[in-house]
Amino acid sequence: MSQSAFRAAILDPHLPVPPGITDPEGRVDARRFGVYRNNVTVSLTEALRQSFPTILKLVGEEFFAAMAREHLRAHPPASPLMMFYGEAMPAFLESFPPVAHLGYLPDVARLELALRRAYHAADAAPVAPEVLQALPPDRLMASRLTFAPAVRLLRSRWPVHAIWSANMRGTPAPAKAEAQDVLIVRPEYDPEPMLLPAGAGDFIAALLQGEPFGAALEKAGTFDLTAAFGILLAGGAITAINDQEAP
Repeated sequence: MSQSAFRAAILDPHLPVPPGITDPEGRVDARRFGVYRNNVTVSLTEALRQSFPTILKLVGEEFFAAMAREHLRAHPPASPLMMFYGEAMPAFLESFPPVAHLGYLPDVARLELALRRAYHAADAAPVAPEVLQALPPDRLMASRLTFAPAVRLLRSRWPVHAIWSANMRGTPAPAKAEAQDVLIVRPEYDPEPMLLPAGAGDFIAALLQGEPFGAALEKAGTFDLTAAFGILLAGGAITAINDQEAP
């Protein structure tokens, strides 16, 4: 019996018991295998429930359980570490016909994945705000910033932060379907999704790609730099500054 055949049978109740699964008398042990199969399904479904609490609230318990079964059959675990299970959920939601009318679901899943990745990222000490404040303008413009491993940027054409906040914090639901950029930071132990001001996503995306501060500003155009920089500093997002003298 191949491992792939066993794995497929474990995840799909419509498949027969794999060869070799027998009781002490050599008969096919469908009952014991069924119990084991059910336990695996329940465990994987619970892992997805823990990883995607906002998705769970948006679609409801019953629908989520059915959707999780379809997901786990299409995307069985690739690692024994359940904290990493569910990486394929955004792509799965994009191609899952029953939720085609909920176009924001994949990006909500991406936000929840980003929060989980940030939670498990390595620790890093942030730079003190006064270090940045002490840089002369020309050196700041030429500087490149290093970000904490927990930092993530999610850019969505949906109000993904508002949807998340409405379901997880009880804030008002978004009034319209407008694009939002979200920066995930981890100032202490728990990751935090921060809504960026309009236009700041271009600036931070350029910084994350290694662009100098001044070049990132030019790419971004007009936005609230004070608010964006306040989010970076409050979130402990910046861990180093390459402040070589400008030529």
